[in-house]
Amino acid sequence: MSYCLNPVCQKPRNAEDAKFCQNCGAKLWVGDRYQALEVIGQGGFGRTFLAIDKQGQKSDRCVIKQILPRSLGLNSPGAPRIGDLFQREVAQLTELGQHPQIPRLLDHLAWEDGFYLIQQYIEGQNLEQVLEKEDTWSEAQIWELLADLLPVLQFVHSRQVIHRDIKPENIVRPRSGSKLVLVDFGASKYAEKTTARTGTLIGSAGYVAPEQAMGKAVFASDLYSLGVTCVHLLTGIHPFDLYSVSEDAWVWRQYLTQPVTSRLRKVLDKLLQRGLSQRYQSAAEVLQNLPAARSQPTKSSHPSGLWICDRTLTGHEGEVTALSISPSGRTLASGSRDKTVKLWRLDSGELLHTFGGRSWSNLWSNISGSTLGHQDRISALAFSRNGRILASGSSDGSVKLWDLAKLTLISTLPGHGWEISAVTFDPQSFLLASGSGDGLIQLWEPETNELLANLAQHQERVSALAIHPQGQLISGSYDKTIRLWNLSNGQVIRTLRGHVDRVSALTLTPDGSVLITASWDRTIKLWDSQWEQLRVISAHRDRINCLAMHPTGKLFASGSEDNSIKLWDIASGSRLALLRHSWGVNAIAFSPDGQRLVSGSADETIKIWRRTEEICTEKIF
Repeated sequence: MSYCLNPVCQKPRNAEDAKFCQNCGAKLWVGDRYQALEVIGQGGFGRTFLAIDKQGQKSDRCVIKQILPRSLGLNSPGAPRIGDLFQREVAQLTELGQHPQIPRLLDHLAWEDGFYLIQQYIEGQNLEQVLEKEDTWSEAQIWELLADLLPVLQFVHSRQVIHRDIKPENIVRPRSGSKLVLVDFGASKYAEKTTARTGTLIGSAGYVAPEQAMGKAVFASDLYSLGVTCVHLLTGIHPFDLYSVSEDAWVWRQYLTQPVTSRLRKVLDKLLQRGLSQRYQSAAEVLQNLPAARSQPTKSSHPSGLWICDRTLTGHEGEVTALSISPSGRTLASGSRDKTVKLWRLDSGELLHTFGGRSWSNLWSNISGSTLGHQDRISALAFSRNGRILASGSSDGSVKLWDLAKLTLISTLPGHGWEISAVTFDPQSFLLASGSGDGLIQLWEPETNELLANLAQHQERVSALAIHPQGQLISGSYDKTIRLWNLSNGQVIRTLRGHVDRVSALTLTPDGSVLITASWDRTIKLWDSQWEQLRVISAHRDRINCLAMHPTGKLFASGSEDNSIKLWDIASGSRLALLRHSWGVNAIAFSPDGQRLVSGSADETIKIWRRTEEICTEKIF
C-alpha cells in the first residue's frame, strides 16, 4: 500500500504500485524514490511515516519525517527562513546520527510544499508498546534503562541539543541489539529557533518539566522527562495520575506494583524535582549515582525459574471458576459456570471424568448419577488430605462430596440456601469448613454429615478459608476483614483490617509464618506470625481474584481480573514472573512438587504452566 503525504487528502490509502494519489492527484513518492506506507507518528510540526526506499532492496525500510512550513508558524514577520532552519537541522541530525543509539539521517530534500528528512528505521517496539505487552517494569529494568539512555543524553547535550520530548513512545527497544534507541529528534528544534507564541507547549503533556512548559527548556528538562518516563514504566499509570495537584508533588510510590530500593527512590525523586536548583543538572551527574553493573552467567536456583505454558485444556462451556490439585499431584479438578466438575490427569491433560450439572433436560434422567450434580456454577473445590474425596461448593447453596475411586456422589451436605463461596479440608484431620454468601462459616464432619459448628461474625460473603498449621481457621470476607478462629470453641481470636475493599483471597506459607491476603483494592498484604502487617504490594491493575502458595513457601502467585498471573518473592515482595490469559483469571493452584502452576480463566480455558531451569547471562545490579 502507498500512503499519500498530502495533509488534507481525505482518502490517503492507495494501491502499492500507484505513483499518484487516486483521490487528490498528489505525487506519492517523495523525491520519486521514497514510498510512504503508513503513518507512525503525528505532532504539531508534521508527521512521521514508515517507508520504503524504492531504489534500495525491498526490505530497505526507512522513516520519512514530513515538515510542513505552515505548521511551524514561520509566516510571521521576522521569522527565520525555513530553508536556513532546515539546513541547520540537517547538519544537527547528521552529527547526532553518529551515535549508535540515535537513528542515522539517510537523506534530506525539499519536495512539493514540504521538507523531508529520511532516517534509519529502527525495527522494534517503543516502550509504551512494551509496557502494554509486558506490564509494569522492575527496578532492574529501570536501572538498565538509565544506564542505556543517560550516555545518549550526555552525547546529545554536549552538541548543545535538548531533545524536549522524552517519553516511552520515543524510546525504542530494537529487535536486534541490546541497547535502547532514542528517536524523534528534529521538529521541536525548529521551534527553538523561531519566535514561538506564549503558551506554545513543546513536548508531551505530563512529561514536560515546569520550565519547559514556560518555554525555557534546559538540559535538565530532558532529565525531568526521563524521570517521569521511569515512574510511568514502574507503575503503568499515566503521569497525569501520578502527580497530585493538591499536594503539588509526585505520588508515584503509592502506585508501585512491586517495591523498589531507597537508592532508586532517591535517584527518581531528584530527577523529578520541580525546582531546577534541586534537580540533577547533567546526565553525567545522574550516572555517578547509578550502581555498578556486572555481567555474569546465572542459573535460577529460586523456585520461580522460568514458567512456560505447557498445555491449554478446553472442555468447559463456561468460565472456569474453581481449581484444586490432589495431594498426590496426579489429578486436577476444575469447576465452571457450566455447573460441571471435571477431573483431569495433571501430567498429560487427559480428561478423566465429568460430574455433570443438573438442568431441566436431565433432571428426570437416571444416568450414572449425573442428575445429582449442582444446579448452579461451581464456586469452590477442595481435595481431602488422602485425596479420595473431592468437595465442591456451588452458587446453588450446596456442598457435595464425591468418591473419586467410584466416581459417584457420596452425599450432599445440608445447607441453608446461600451461595457456597469457599471450602477447605483441614490437612491434619477430616474436618471440612465451608463459607457462604451470607457471611456464615460451617464446620462439618464429612463421614457422618454432622454439622459441628456455625461461625457467624462476618457481615458479608466469606471469600476464602485456610487452616493454620497450629489448627486455627483463617477466613477472608467481602466485609474487608480477615478473622482468625479457635476451632475448639468457635471464638474469634483476632480480626485483621487494612484492605479498603473486599478481601477476595488468602493463603499461608506451609509453616504458617506469613499470611498473604488479596483484595479488590488491587493490593496484596503480607502479615507476620504476630499478625502485624509486613508489606503492601500494589499488585494488579484490576481486582485480584485468587492466590496460591508455592510448596516451598518462597513464592506465591496472584491472579487478577486484568488477565494476568504474577509470581512474587515472599522475602522481598518483588515480582518474579508475569503470565497471561486472554480474560480474567479466577483460580490458580500449584502442584505439590512445585513444578506446575494451573490457572483457570473466564476465557473458558485451563492453562498448565511448567517450571523450567533457565541458564542465562543477565545484568546484576
